[in-house]
Amino acid sequence: MARGPIVRLRLDPAAAATTRKGRLMSSSSLELVTLFWHAHWIVKLVMAGLLLTSVWVWAIALNKTRLFARVRKAGDYFEQAFWSGEQSFEELYKTFASANGHSTDALFVAAWEEWKRSIEAQVRSLAGLQTRIEKKMNVTISREIEHMERRLLVLATVGSAGPFVGLFGTVVGIMSSFQSIAASQNTSLAVVAPGIAESLFATAIGLVAAIPATIFYNKFTVEVNRQAQRLEGFADEFSAILSRQIDERG
Repeated sequence: MARGPIVRLRLDPAAAATTRKGRLMSSSSLELVTLFWHAHWIVKLVMAGLLLTSVWVWAIALNKTRLFARVRKAGDYFEQAFWSGEQSFEELYKTFASANGHSTDALFVAAWEEWKRSIEAQVRSLAGLQTRIEKKMNVTISREIEHMERRLLVLATVGSAGPFVGLFGTVVGIMSSFQSIAASQNTSLAVVAPGIAESLFATAIGLVAAIPATIFYNKFTVEVNRQAQRLEGFADEFSAILSRQIDERG
């Protein structure tokens, strides 16, 4: 029986390399979810913690943004009513005493409460009233600044420590990758790349948490300083007004 000529097909080397590469990429997917689930358990804990921390950072940022918006609005509203002179101090006190504000209105309410307490008690000397009012306003300023600075330490901590926590996860992941390479005795890209990608993913998440935290911390720190200057300026002006009234009564 006659046989036909044997035809041998030779695959182009470039095409063969492309085919092998496609198979490797399909078998070793570098998608984010895949990188997370294939990572070392310590790296998983690091990445999960950083993701939760990132959510916490954005929650604090939204809360602080709303807080400072309310503080600015309340301060503008009160100071417009205060400096317009349309209402007496007693009328302003009745209007803003129940507002529970965190701006200059809280400062005014605290000072006027001390004034009313001393006047209604009919103290013989008003010499110490000025000092008591100033101390009351200083305590109120400190309390309001503390309220505005609450949880800013969290942003500062995440901004400074986040990259190092992510780097810790990267180091652990690389160590695990080297152990896998030693066990398989294979240094091909298909073995090395997934482990390195998993390790670097932890650093990336650390930066995702740290960068917004640093930006928000700087932004809110500037806002706290601005509001502190506003409170201190109003305290000095209102203290001068009360000092003149004390001199008139004395």
